[in-house]
Amino acid sequence: MTRWIALALAALTLACACTRTSLPPIVEPKRVFVIVMENHSYEEALQGAYTAELEKQVGVATNYHAITHPSVPNYLAITSGQTWGVNADIYRALPPEDIGHQLTSANIRWRAYMEGLVPGRCIDSPQPYDGDHNPFAYYGGRCPSNVVPFSELSQDLNTTATRFSWIGPDSCHDQHDCSIAAGDDWLRQMVGMITSSPAWQADAVLFITWDEDSGRTDNQVLTLVLRPDVKHRVSAVSYDHYSLLATIEDILGLPRLANAATAQPMRDLIG
Repeated sequence: MTRWIALALAALTLACACTRTSLPPIVEPKRVFVIVMENHSYEEALQGAYTAELEKQVGVATNYHAITHPSVPNYLAITSGQTWGVNADIYRALPPEDIGHQLTSANIRWRAYMEGLVPGRCIDSPQPYDGDHNPFAYYGGRCPSNVVPFSELSQDLNTTATRFSWIGPDSCHDQHDCSIAAGDDWLRQMVGMITSSPAWQADAVLFITWDEDSGRTDNQVLTLVLRPDVKHRVSAVSYDHYSLLATIEDILGLPRLANAATAQPMRDLIG
């Protein structure tokens, strides 16, 4: 009897092992792209024709919320895991404790492509550039050499060297000062440029989110997750900007910063 029980357990173990090995593994992205749009709720963002169509084809976080109002503390949350007590759209130098400095310390190539940026002028480049939407200038109180004009993106997309790419539209294309349609058309062009590039085909992920909604208390914003070979999927898990940072840091093998340390990563939308 004991022998038969042992044989049965062995067979069950083998069956379980076969089941496990037959499951497709999760393929981790090797490159991360981030686009942050401005000041529209989940429903408002979907008024853009392209955005609404894209939402039906990619990963969607339907229960994603910004951290606070106004814009600047949300940008700080995405890039450092905390707001640093900032509660207004003002500039102040902060400690160099952000994902940019993490990447530099880890010798991981990263760049922030800012539309309208004059090289080296992270704070005072002329409009429609908006320094409030460039969080990397806050950390350490200087303009990092990794923050470059938007025009350098197209060339960099031809290689796979850059592992973290932050893409900052100007204050018209991010829907802050112009219509939803204007930003939506910019997104159409930008997503097309990224997803047709060698950098994208070499296994990347693109996160598109909005920094905050239009001033409501629930602060729910649309967040989309694109992968080269992953189709439409929906997650109702409660996520926020700290979740986004946690996800990016996990992908790039970085320690999680501040509130990202306890945040739920968005793994169900990665692959």
